[in-house]
Amino acid sequence: MILSNLSVPLVALVDSAVVGHLPHAHQLGAVAVGGSLYSLLVWTFGFLRMGTTGFAAQACGRGEGGALRQVLLQGLLLGLGLALLCGLMALPLLPAALQLMQPGAALDALVRDFVHTRLLGLPAALASYALIGWLLGVQNARAPLAMLLTCNLLNVALALWFVLGLDWGVVGAARAAVIAEWSGALLGLYLARRQLGAYPGRANWPALRSWASWRPLLAVNRDIFLRTLALQSVFFMVTVQGTRLGDATVAANALLLNGLLLTAHALDGLAHAVEALCGHAIGARDRLALRRSLWIAGSWSLLASLGFAALFLLGGQWFVDLQTDIAAVRVIAHAHLPYLAALPLLAVWSYLLDGLFIGATKAREMRDAMLLALALSLPLGWLLRDFGNAGLWLAFLAFMALRSLILAAWAWRIAQRGGWIAPHRLG
Repeated sequence: MILSNLSVPLVALVDSAVVGHLPHAHQLGAVAVGGSLYSLLVWTFGFLRMGTTGFAAQACGRGEGGALRQVLLQGLLLGLGLALLCGLMALPLLPAALQLMQPGAALDALVRDFVHTRLLGLPAALASYALIGWLLGVQNARAPLAMLLTCNLLNVALALWFVLGLDWGVVGAARAAVIAEWSGALLGLYLARRQLGAYPGRANWPALRSWASWRPLLAVNRDIFLRTLALQSVFFMVTVQGTRLGDATVAANALLLNGLLLTAHALDGLAHAVEALCGHAIGARDRLALRRSLWIAGSWSLLASLGFAALFLLGGQWFVDLQTDIAAVRVIAHAHLPYLAALPLLAVWSYLLDGLFIGATKAREMRDAMLLALALSLPLGWLLRDFGNAGLWLAFLAFMALRSLILAAWAWRIAQRGGWIAPHRLG
């Protein structure tokens, strides 16, 4: 799962590295802003993966093949419907988002071209979320690895060819990502079909037309959606404020956030393991397995976060220079590397606890914790606005720390009220 997740940031890293060696800062800025807007749209629907994982893991723990088929079908149908709806909504909303950012004319035009092209991959991206979530739920970590490696390595090859070989520029990077997304989704469908052979059963097709069969999944997905929307609004505000500080600043922040993406996806590999293992333990009502999974994953998460902090402190300049040779962007990014190094130590616990809440399908608590962290962070961001980009990063660090603290408090509260596995009820 860690290997699977580490391949995900390659899309942003490769786009930044390839376009970052083109001559103009606004080209790198276009990929940064356009990628942020597309990620805001796609990651907002990350509930398709998280909600599917919890229900699939618990069905797997109970050994119910029919329920596994129903969860997979519901996830795919929901993903395709949302892709169509959001693709249509994104086209008129894009000009409003760009007007809020106030980019220069050259940057504005390139961002529009980039996002319009990336929208062609939206159905594949959301279908892949459902497929990866389901595969993780049945504790098959190799299939998501195959999907993500196929998608991201193909993106690497095509981006180099389209941008540098064919000289398609920013749009070439977007076209490479679209082709890669569809390739990964098609492979996922094939692998999920093979996996179903290990779980005999039949899908309850009439149940798909019943609101009652959709209600639990939609309720969890609704809460995860609101939680993810709050999280993505934070990243969106970072991009908006960075854009107002200039093309070089927004580009530098994008390079640093690529480091956060790399860290988050690696640490999320452990969190995804917690989702699958804890969900399976809850479905099987195995308290010992639940406790063991949390302790082992927590220990490895701490070691991994320390490793990433050291990496960015000691090798952060190399990480930035690898992505761009634009001097102004390098100077700003180098100055803010200490903030990047602090992020893994503050954020790792929120990733790990998210895995526990997702595996237990306790999405409402996740939603409330995220909204509370956002509400407490916004006034701090306002107070630090006069400190420029440093103030922006300090507010972001505070938000990540609050996420971890509030989720930990919520988890402790649930444990004090009887634990994560409810006792059997007689009668």
